[in-house]
Amino acid sequence: MWELTKSFTFEAAHTLERDIEREGSKRIHGHSYKAEVTVAGAPDTRTGMILDVGQLEHALRAVGRQLDHHFLDDITDLGPPTMENIARWIWDRLAGEITGMARVTVLRESCGERCTYFGPQKTPALRQP
Repeated sequence: MWELTKSFTFEAAHTLERDIEREGSKRIHGHSYKAEVTVAGAPDTRTGMILDVGQLEHALRAVGRQLDHHFLDDITDLGPPTMENIARWIWDRLAGEITGMARVTVLRESCGERCTYFGPQKTPALRQP
């Protein structure tokens, strides 16, 4: 098993409803973000690659344009603009185009924070008695 990770950065503003640091979070403020997308699998015997990194780069550039220098509160289907929701939102945008995704991590390095999303959880099939 191999993993291939590609990252992109974006600057964005948002507001948050929180119980701690409530007033500052309710005001519009911004962060520098880094997102990492990891795919896992075995390299193709013909190409020697899990996934052509050019394909991954192209997809990440398209997603990054939707986030960079935007007000996250206004992004459709994001929900409250938390790192958790940003990671899920990135996954959802890439899921139809990138096969073998293992995780999406969103970092706010200046704050020392990161959140990783491993994709939708599969509900195990119920066993019949």
